[in-house]
Amino acid sequence: MPAALIDSIPATARPAEARTLLRVKDLQTTFRTGGNSSVRAVDGVSFDLDPGETLAIVGESGSGKSVTSLSLMGLLPKDTGSVTGGSMRLNGFEMRGFSEEEMRAVRGKQIGMIFQEPMTSLNPVKTVGWQIMEMVMHHEKLSRRAAYRRAIEMLDLVGIPEPARRVDNYPHQMSGGMRQRAMIAMALSCEPRILIADEPTTALDVTIQAQMLELMKDLQDRMGMAIIFITHDLGVVAEVADRVVVMYAGQVVESGEVEQIFEAPRMPYTAGLMNSIPRIGASRRKERLRAIPGTVPPLSDLPHGCRFNPRCAHATELCRATPPALEEVGPGHAVRCARWRDITLDIMDTE
Repeated sequence: MPAALIDSIPATARPAEARTLLRVKDLQTTFRTGGNSSVRAVDGVSFDLDPGETLAIVGESGSGKSVTSLSLMGLLPKDTGSVTGGSMRLNGFEMRGFSEEEMRAVRGKQIGMIFQEPMTSLNPVKTVGWQIMEMVMHHEKLSRRAAYRRAIEMLDLVGIPEPARRVDNYPHQMSGGMRQRAMIAMALSCEPRILIADEPTTALDVTIQAQMLELMKDLQDRMGMAIIFITHDLGVVAEVADRVVVMYAGQVVESGEVEQIFEAPRMPYTAGLMNSIPRIGASRRKERLRAIPGTVPPLSDLPHGCRFNPRCAHATELCRATPPALEEVGPGHAVRCARWRDITLDIMDTE
């Protein structure tokens, strides 16, 4: 079914599974690396997203978080990357079969995206207002004058001062915080059902980060949209998320509600991420941050068995020999670890 018709079917008329806003099942994304060689950057990723929910996808650089989002948006580099397996169902309709024209109808209208670095995502030779106008003229079929008014309204909505003047600014005439707000305004201009935020606060100072998180939460409450929040920072996740997906080397290694992940993580990698969060009381107790040793392995040279085993203090010969499956450890809580039943993870005190 064409993406433009997704909204035309009432939720009650869709199959039961379609009432989940987005269902990703066993997603596989592959990149060609030259000759007949290829690497799988996303390997069997699954998650559901419900209306109004915030799902955080967490992991270090190279874990596959951003590639997952680009797969959903149909923005993989066409000469090297492609979705090679699995399913991406939006309101019950499979997106893998959509043409490029249909994906353009999805992008912006159904799924909006805030990219990590606005200075490289915004067009430097077009005004911020014109870039918002292009979105709403394409998707909403507004006149140029109406689109200009919408652009001013959106800049005002995201808290940019003097929006009627700033609408004619070029990106380089705005501060980093303003550019990020302009990116949010552009992503929300067509009132998408899903907003993907890829490391939206990474380049901002702490004060502006807090403002951005508060702004996104406020806009979510007003517009009722779902958010996929991609980050490496579990401290941010605690503030914004309902559920968490932890990724490592292209795979989901733990998933669950935010309380489950923070109160009782079962995967050593998740515990390592949590122990690397700076805590106010740590200096008073003279505790140092616990860095995870090593780095994420290159996709072209993954270790045998569990992909985390070379960095894991709990690894055994079983971990080095046999790839673990993603296993249910409780209601809504899954982990990819052969030893989750018999290890105790040491989590730093959060008080």
